[in-house]
Amino acid sequence: MKTILVTGGCGFIGSNFIRHWYDTHPDHRILNLDLLTYAANPENIPPRIRDDADRYEFWYGNVCNPDLVSSLVARADIIVHFAAESHVARSLYDNRVFFETDVLGTHAVANAVVKHAGRIEHFIHISTSEVYGTALAEPMTEEHPLNPMSPYAAAKAGADRLVYSYIETYGIPATIVRPFNQYGPAQHLEKVVPRFITAALTGRPLELHGGGSARRDWLYVEDLCRRLGKVIEHRDRSIGEVFNLGSGEVVSVADIARMVLEELGLPDIPRTPIEDRPGQVDLHVSSTAKAAELLGVEPGIRFAEGLKRTIDWYRDNEQWWRRIEWMSHPHRSSRW
Repeated sequence: MKTILVTGGCGFIGSNFIRHWYDTHPDHRILNLDLLTYAANPENIPPRIRDDADRYEFWYGNVCNPDLVSSLVARADIIVHFAAESHVARSLYDNRVFFETDVLGTHAVANAVVKHAGRIEHFIHISTSEVYGTALAEPMTEEHPLNPMSPYAAAKAGADRLVYSYIETYGIPATIVRPFNQYGPAQHLEKVVPRFITAALTGRPLELHGGGSARRDWLYVEDLCRRLGKVIEHRDRSIGEVFNLGSGEVVSVADIARMVLEELGLPDIPRTPIEDRPGQVDLHVSSTAKAAELLGVEPGIRFAEGLKRTIDWYRDNEQWWRRIEWMSHPHRSSRW
């Protein structure tokens, strides 16, 4: 039985990946390391997985703890490293923790991979398209310059290049992936899609930074999980490489607000422009050519369909998001 270690597995993307991997790889054991910070929820892992002691273990702990990380990496064949602070707005107000978790946490994982090099088959580092900054060309290929525009993006760029340096220096069997904007069920309300949906469901105005002119590449989270599966499946082609994981479909923030209100039958709820946040990226659009050519990645769910599925989930799971509704505007809350 192979063992896969997932760091940050109780977060939005990590928990979706664990569900996907559990269902598609019945011969694999899953280790989940998570500190359970504000954006993580152990209930994101369904009981059918949590209760399967033969195939699932949860470890509460900090990815920056080198001893703990090393002990788990020593048991793993594959590592998928999601653990990170991941919100641009929060990084403007509390940036130290971003560099600690994103850079030093990645350092701990990468060093453990070097230490246990004889066992590790594949280390997948989850970077982000934010490392690119605003698009200088359309679409953005993996060769696009790294121009991080926020402390979050800078921390992720540091981690991205740290892993690259370990590939070059130590020859670790690593792949760097740069997902573009993710959305889907059980995403924290600080992110724009669930923030718009839950605001509309409670009759609050939808606030649009800079009027919502920013345009982004949106990928449904289940499509990302399938593409990560391709990265692992084709490790002979993916080790040592960097891959964009996006859809190539660009939608503006203002159009998302409109689509949410139309889907819910609430077109009269105000869409309120607010001041743009510092470090805002104006445009992201992913090239999908490299992932298609080397990994066989195919087009995924169109944004309109993925958004409908996401709205349905939040409409049906009000109890889940009501308890964190106050976090939808972290910059306004004294609790931050």
